Amino acid sequence: MNWYGLARKFLFMMDGETSHEIGLNMLGTAERLGLLKFLVKPVADSPVTVAGIQFPNPVGLAAGLDKNGDYIDAFARLGLGFIEIGTITPRPQPGNPKPRLFRLPEQRAIINRMGFNNKGVDHLVEQVKKARFKGVLGINIGKNFDTAVEDATSDYLICLDKVYQYATYITVNISSPNTPGLRTLQYGDALRDLLLPIKKRQAELAQKHGYKPVFVKIAPDMTESEVDTVAATLVECEMDGVIATNTTLSRDGVEGAEHGGEAGGLSGAPVEALSTLTIQRLVSALEGRLPVIGVGGILDGCSAAEKLRAGASLVQVYSGFIYRGPELVGECVDSLRNA
Repeated sequence: MNWYGLARKFLFMMDGETSHEIGLNMLGTAERLGLLKFLVKPVADSPVTVAGIQFPNPVGLAAGLDKNGDYIDAFARLGLGFIEIGTITPRPQPGNPKPRLFRLPEQRAIINRMGFNNKGVDHLVEQVKKARFKGVLGINIGKNFDTAVEDATSDYLICLDKVYQYATYITVNISSPNTPGLRTLQYGDALRDLLLPIKKRQAELAQKHGYKPVFVKIAPDMTESEVDTVAATLVECEMDGVIATNTTLSRDGVEGAEHGGEAGGLSGAPVEALSTLTIQRLVSALEGRLPVIGVGGILDGCSAAEKLRAGASLVQVYSGFIYRGPELVGECVDSLRNA
């Protein structure tokens, strides 16, 4: 058993959110003490250029693990090709009541209903400014829970203004199932009415800080026609890419499991096939006009390669990282090099 396996055995004795916080603190402490560089195997270079950005390798960290940018330098030690922090909102907010994070080890899955708990965009910006990391950094932005859906654009623009100069790219999160009404922004005029002002502000900010791509993160719980409509709107609004997918409301694969009936978004192995199917549909609808970043159920090199075969240009890990640790990164990079 490697060092992460031992740490996970200890961490999994606790509830999900407590172990998550302690695990991050352990990771940050190991980095500050200079230990991580001895614990993590080097990852081979495998550069790829997507949306005008050169990534050292195509395997990144999905948003949600480091919501506030408190552990950027620690994650940078793990060989990731890029790191995405957030989701961040204009004002700090506590998120949903606890407990709100549940592991399903037998299914290699996680259910969360965190609700964008974070320390606010100003805290995140200060953490980014303090970080030594000079690699590819994505910042994922959202709206406060008490901002009406019809007023959501203002929250996204506040965050965009504050993070733009510090990000390599920005992700607009409209697909978390844990903020009431958020997913309605994915459809029809609501999506267009959100993205057009964001695109306009991006152009204004680019005049001062240079061009930073803006991606949109979507849910896996769409029909084929809904995916086609979203794809058409993303192209119309000249977005730079799309991240597919967020967590699912489906409970396929966890029926009867302890915690399987908890409310929230399901991630991990059970969402792999649904996420890959959404990527395939999206890639087909986009016809090469926008790149797709694949995320959902990547727990080994084979599942990462499957995302590329579906048409994704990059992949991100989240639940798989919790179950497998840093070794997953190198395994995925090696698998994608040979895909």
